[in-house]
Amino acid sequence: MSQGLLIALAAALLLAASGWTYNRLVFNRQRVAAAWSGIDVQLKRRADLIPNLVSCVQGYMLHERTTLQALTAERGQAVALAQAALSQRAPAESQLASSLGQVLALAEGYPQLQADRLFIDLQVNLRDCEEHLQMARRYYNGAVRELNVLVESVPSNLLARLFGFVSGEYFAVNDHAERQAPNTEF
Repeated sequence: MSQGLLIALAAALLLAASGWTYNRLVFNRQRVAAAWSGIDVQLKRRADLIPNLVSCVQGYMLHERTTLQALTAERGQAVALAQAALSQRAPAESQLASSLGQVLALAEGYPQLQADRLFIDLQVNLRDCEEHLQMARRYYNGAVRELNVLVESVPSNLLARLFGFVSGEYFAVNDHAERQAPNTEF
């Protein structure tokens, strides 16, 4: 083989490998975006259930009005941060989950509320929502991991830097108490 043909073949292989790596970076960036969308849907679903929960328990839990007001305020903050960066949104969502757990724990002291069909349905829906949210977070963090490996490892990091790909941010909860899903057992 002539030297010119070897150089052309090497250039073609380098171009093909670069194209393949670039496409993997794009694929993984899109997978992270789609995974975040799954989390966003579940967070919206949970936020939509909270007003129903508050109105259902208000009549029973007259002495816990401040707890219910705090839950309502935290829901408002979480909804307001719906378009914010993950670093701003995650703490608000974690606090909302914690307050939701407190309300559900307080509800255990009200036998009439525990027997209310609407409350039971809301508990089931919230438990289902929390399970879906947990799965969506795991999928999202896996997608972020795959993207981050490509953005940080050689030689894909060269293309990532060249084309402006950045590492994704994990959806993590820092407070151990907030890591627990709200208790929705009845």
